[in-house]
Amino acid sequence: MAENKKGFILYADTIHSVNMLNNAQSGKLFKHILAYVNDKNPEVRDPMVKLAFEPIKQYLKRDLRKYEDMLKKKSEAGKKGMAKRWGKDNKNNTSYQSITSITDTDRDRDTDKDIHRSFAHLSISKKEYQKLCDDHGGDNTDMILDQIENYKANKKYKSLYLTAKNWLRKLPKEEAEDKLVKQAKQLGYVK
Repeated sequence: MAENKKGFILYADTIHSVNMLNNAQSGKLFKHILAYVNDKNPEVRDPMVKLAFEPIKQYLKRDLRKYEDMLKKKSEAGKKGMAKRWGKDNKNNTSYQSITSITDTDRDRDTDKDIHRSFAHLSISKKEYQKLCDDHGGDNTDMILDQIENYKANKKYKSLYLTAKNWLRKLPKEEAEDKLVKQAKQLGYVK
């Protein structure tokens, strides 16, 4: 039997052969099967048990070949998947990246200089922050960013900019009106 294989299949139609044996022979057959699948190379002297074991032996060998073929196919598929994912030729399974280069997260387009604010897994660039400040005011934007940072379930968010933009949209109307008045004052329409 194959290494690390902990089981085998005993087919239900084997009952027809076993029914032709008496209880003592059936017990010997069962023990013989267990010794065979555990690579003990047993020998049987009883011709009836030997006759009943032969078809079982053949399907155990057939199933073992199928199992080994399946393992080989899964191994090849795993190597192909790894090569596709990491862009490596992995025929001998010797090409792999160390865990530190795989988990290096500083490969994004934003450099640390472009980041206005970051916490946990979220960050917002200076450009995005300025857009929010222009649309909603700096105080409101900072307040919302603080709320998002302190929000317990912020791990589900993917983008700090989009989250802040959505949260700012949900501000009460009074604060939105204040924003309009503030913009009008900045433009000189209202004194």
